[in-house]
Amino acid sequence: MSSNSNRSIRTVVHLMRHGEVYNPEGVLYGRLPGYKLSDLGKQMADKVAASMTSRDIIDVWASPLERAQETAAPAAEIHNVEIRTDDRLIEAANKLEGMKVSVGDGALKDPRNWRHLWNPITPSWGEPYSEIAERMTSVIHEARDVARGHEILLVSHQLPVWIARMAGEDRRLWHDPRNRQCSLASVTSFVFTDDELDAIAYSEPAADLVAKASKGAGA
Repeated sequence: MSSNSNRSIRTVVHLMRHGEVYNPEGVLYGRLPGYKLSDLGKQMADKVAASMTSRDIIDVWASPLERAQETAAPAAEIHNVEIRTDDRLIEAANKLEGMKVSVGDGALKDPRNWRHLWNPITPSWGEPYSEIAERMTSVIHEARDVARGHEILLVSHQLPVWIARMAGEDRRLWHDPRNRQCSLASVTSFVFTDDELDAIAYSEPAADLVAKASKGAGA
C-alpha cells in the first residue's frame, strides 16, 4: 500500500485583474490614488466572486490600490477571509501617469514625452518587464506555499498579470499591449503539482459585463 506522503499535492493560484474603473477623464491612472471601481466594475467583482463560491479558496490577497481592494472584497467575504495587501501585486510604474495616452491624445504627440518612448523592449516609459516578472513570480510562489493543497486568489492589474503569465510560460516579456489576453475581471490560474507549474488557464467569468463596458466606451 502506497504512503500518503508520496501523493502529489495540487495547488491553484488564481490571478485576477480588477474590474472596470471610474475614469471619466480617460487618463492612464497607473499607481495614482483615488481611482475606484465604477458601478459596472463592482458588478464584475461580484460576478467573479460568485463564480468562485465552490472553489477551495483559503486566502485572498490584493494590490494596495483601491480598485484591486474593491475587486477582492466580494470574494474575501464569500470565503470568510481578510484581504491581505501585498505590494508585489501593485500596478506597474509608468512615467506617463495622469496623462491621456490613447491614440490621438496629447501626451504621445508632445515632444517632451518622446524621451520616454525610445525603447519598447525594456520598456523605457515604465517599470522594466524583468522587474515585474520577478516580483510577480515571487508573490505567486509564496501564495502557492501558503495555500498548498488548496486554492488562493490574488487580485492585481493587467500588465503584472500578463507578465506573470509570460514568465510562467517562458515566453519573451516584451510584447504588443494590444495582444494581451487579460480582460477586465479575468482570471489567470496557475496550476501547480507540488512545486512544479503544470498549466496556466484563462477564464472570463464576467465576460457579458465586459462586453457591456466595451459598448459603453464606444458610445
